[in-house]
Amino acid sequence: MSDQGILAVVSGFSGAGKGTLIRAMLDKYHNYALSVSATTRAPREGEEDGREYFFVSREKFQQMIEEEQLIEHAQYVNNYYGTPRQYVFQQMADGKDVILEIEIQGALKIKERFPEALLLFVTPPSADELKRRLIGRGTENLDVIDKRLHRAAAEAEGINSYDYILINDTVERCAEEMHRLIQAQHRKVSANLDFIGQMKSELKAI
Repeated sequence: MSDQGILAVVSGFSGAGKGTLIRAMLDKYHNYALSVSATTRAPREGEEDGREYFFVSREKFQQMIEEEQLIEHAQYVNNYYGTPRQYVFQQMADGKDVILEIEIQGALKIKERFPEALLLFVTPPSADELKRRLIGRGTENLDVIDKRLHRAAAEAEGINSYDYILINDTVERCAEEMHRLIQAQHRKVSANLDFIGQMKSELKAI
């Protein structure tokens, strides 16, 4: 069977618990690599280059765009963010399943360029639960929360482009389901064409 890793793109509403789910899965299973994005923003206290982000200058980022070193990129609040191609594909070549947590726009760009990528969308069981979680974080005022909910309504229009939806009711169950969906990709016919070709040849030789 194929030893090539899977590229799994995880998106979801703010407050859906994407990061918590991914950490829970990575803590339990060790054949995953979390993709590290490149950014032009300055490191925050405690952040390390190559761990949270690859911190680069605007000039370097522009060069990466021109040389097609990025799978996707976008601009948020005057800073650029992008996914380095070499890092992702090296991890996959090494047999690691790569998890990439990005927004819908970037996810759809990746699906367009790499149709074999697996797109997973994380959502709470209901809109009321999403609002409750956002309020429960206690990190933002109601005006910011209201903006996040309006943004979620716009983001919901893109869910139909994803392969699977993950309803995050309990972290343990949902993380396990995420793991199973990614591992199932290894058994897709399109991921095992060499094995199938070998089997056909062997059967003809019998």
